[in-house]
Amino acid sequence: MLAPVFEDASNKVAEEFQEDGKVAFAKVDCDKETGIAQQYHVSKYPTLKLFRHGQLVKREYRGQRSAEALSKYVTDMLKSVVVDITDAEDLDNLDRKKRHIIGYFENDQGADYEAYSKVASLLRDDCSFYVAKGEVSERDRIAGNKIVYRPPGEHNSDMLYSGQITDYNLLLQWTQDKCVPLVREITFENAEELTEEGLPFMILFHDPNDMETPDQFRKTVARDLIGEKNSINFLTADGLKFSHPLYHLGKTNKDLPVLAIDSFRHMYLWPHTPKSDIDKGSLLKQFIGDLHSGKLHREFHHGPDPMEKKLEEDAPAEESKGEEHIQKDDANGDKPSKPTTPPESTFKKLAPSRNRYTILRDEL
Repeated sequence: MLAPVFEDASNKVAEEFQEDGKVAFAKVDCDKETGIAQQYHVSKYPTLKLFRHGQLVKREYRGQRSAEALSKYVTDMLKSVVVDITDAEDLDNLDRKKRHIIGYFENDQGADYEAYSKVASLLRDDCSFYVAKGEVSERDRIAGNKIVYRPPGEHNSDMLYSGQITDYNLLLQWTQDKCVPLVREITFENAEELTEEGLPFMILFHDPNDMETPDQFRKTVARDLIGEKNSINFLTADGLKFSHPLYHLGKTNKDLPVLAIDSFRHMYLWPHTPKSDIDKGSLLKQFIGDLHSGKLHREFHHGPDPMEKKLEEDAPAEESKGEEHIQKDDANGDKPSKPTTPPESTFKKLAPSRNRYTILRDEL
């Protein structure tokens, strides 16, 4: 059903942009090209993905499936997102709650500006990009063209890019580091996009009035867990809005902050106290390692691994009061609070609906 719409849209775009190589429409038979499908996490058909300058854009096209809507989307994606600053005072009035990249250039010609424009195009969804040219930027260009990052926060200073602006790969890496934080906030609006990245979630649920715990979580991740960024997504969530996942974990907003991992199959509760232990990177790293080794799932079903169980038995009495309390509850006929089956994943339900696409399913 989409094939003729896709072809019609490509013809419309070709008529509007006749420059060779400006836009390319391509299609992939994922039954034959299974390697490509796996590389780009294609699990539903049809899927429409956008590439800019040879790199995959995180957000898929989910707009109306018509030639007009699709061609308009492509046209919009070709428009420059760099805002031209005509008054230097405008830079002092930027929204300090957002991330900004500011380029100071003599003009909008040459290799420097071309590299900056490409990076802005690629990261348009993650940062706001500005350019001050000519007389407007003259006082800031004493040493030549420059690019700075202005982080969120009223009192944070601009951070200068110190590499060669014409080094596109280096500039892109620097800008990504600034615009795409290691720890992101998950909302109902971006949950679908985050699930499609295919990585498990480590989520800190917190009270929106508690800014200290999320801030410490970000610092710990940046300091100790940067090597784990390709194996898990670090997220924060408003625990009042996301009360349903907390309910599945046996928690309420009175228990906030709560840290858990959602593997898209099950949810696992961190056995430590976020309020006091969130700065201990080794404990967080162990939690991630236990997920990927299967230990979390295994212990939910079968209890502690034999070696760890022996260590617990050999531990001093004062270090095992919690275990004694559980045993005492059992003796009184009460059931332990620890479940025998991990709670079902909640966030997988925020992924794209199976009924929203034409999907190849085994049962069909």
